[in-house]
Amino acid sequence: MKRYDFDVAVLGGGSGGYAAARTAADAGLKTVVIEGGREIGGLCILRGCMPTKAMLYAAEVKHLAEHAETWGVRAGKVTFDFAKVMARKNAQIKDFAGFRAQQLNAGKFKFIRANASFADAHTVELNCSLRPLAEINRAGGSTLQRITAKHFVIATGSSVAPSPLPALDDVGFITSDDAVALKNLPKSLIVLGGGAIACEFAQFFARFGVQVTLVQRSGHILKEFDADAGIEIEKVFRREGIKIFTNTKLLDAKRKGKLKTVSFEQNGRRVSASAEEILFALGRIPNTASLDLENAGVKTENGRIVTNNKMQTSAQHIFAAGDCTGPHEIVHIAVTQGEIGAHNIANPKSQRRMDHRLLISVVFTGPQVAFVGLTEKAAAARKIPFLAASYPFNDHGKSLIMEAKDGFVKLLANPKNGEILGGACVGPVGGELIHEIVAAMARRMTVHELAAMPHYHPTLAEIWTYPAEELAEQIQPASPVTSLKPVLW
Repeated sequence: MKRYDFDVAVLGGGSGGYAAARTAADAGLKTVVIEGGREIGGLCILRGCMPTKAMLYAAEVKHLAEHAETWGVRAGKVTFDFAKVMARKNAQIKDFAGFRAQQLNAGKFKFIRANASFADAHTVELNCSLRPLAEINRAGGSTLQRITAKHFVIATGSSVAPSPLPALDDVGFITSDDAVALKNLPKSLIVLGGGAIACEFAQFFARFGVQVTLVQRSGHILKEFDADAGIEIEKVFRREGIKIFTNTKLLDAKRKGKLKTVSFEQNGRRVSASAEEILFALGRIPNTASLDLENAGVKTENGRIVTNNKMQTSAQHIFAAGDCTGPHEIVHIAVTQGEIGAHNIANPKSQRRMDHRLLISVVFTGPQVAFVGLTEKAAAARKIPFLAASYPFNDHGKSLIMEAKDGFVKLLANPKNGEILGGACVGPVGGELIHEIVAAMARRMTVHELAAMPHYHPTLAEIWTYPAEELAEQIQPASPVTSLKPVLW
């Protein structure tokens, strides 16, 4: 029987990789994590979830202070110190990253700082370009030039996608990675993209006084959501002074003096926008190009590692998790994928599978946008029957008190038995409110049960009872939830 250096080698020390390593080590497997990034922590901690939300919350506080007169509070002229905004964010990220480094170095598994690439199906070569091997050894690392493992979990994350326009590269732009590290605000900004990253940064910069223009390829921003969500956020953005162009195709980019100009086609005519800086926010690509996956027999599609619902790749002993495999670049999904991959390595006779029925997505704009389960668009595409009902925040007691009148909640239900198939919230603390529907769907509740569930008044959460009641009136009451047949998607 062939002996390997490790039972499990995890490539990547971010959220998915750490979850896989912790699960494997807890199962008694000899585990190593190999991290090739110059910083420890992964995208979420270093350049994604945590820094952006710290910045967005600062922008929200400023925005509320500027509108305090609404509640009879005179705050005077609201000013800010951008350096302090970023310093607070940096201090928090340092703490988060330090905690992750402690976890990785806690001794439950070996931790090596190096880039890895496959030499064969069970061997990875270590490129310690970060630091010489001797230095890594003095710091308690590894002197190995290559390691072997019986199993692997690939969790190498993603990076900003290349621009689709050579002229844009010549003109220059910043990415989301650069935006979270800015020392000074530009006076004006063109945001290319209309997804979560683009929308969050567009509003952040606008609320700190930057003149923002957003250019989106599709018909509405936030195209992963139903159109009603994108339309609602576009309305808010325009009210806050953000210029929005949708249905566009990039044509050219030029620099003239201190300004950068982007030209694009919209509805058959050529349009241009100029600003001091451009934020490129048109997506990310998997970090797989340097892994030499072909040497291990791991198949990819457009750079993304192909896995089954057990997170197993085409090489049965190799698993993958997180952004490098997808299909959703969301940190809690990366964690679950890492845990499932490691569990299946440790327990080949009791395999677990990914279930995207409870897919959650949140965009931290103001108002926040969130959904769980099916959207109307997704249900229609999969030909899944549903009934939908919504209710606006501008007719709801607690949101009227808060002057949070933008947005709505929406429920999708099975027309036969009333089981909740999906929920959406565009509104105050939407990212928190959506979890009531997550819990309901996890227990396969019906709209009848949700409508009957007590809700305190006045609260934001009680708004869910209104679409639930509307749907319950249209659908024959179901038998107890335990007897419901699962809806297969």
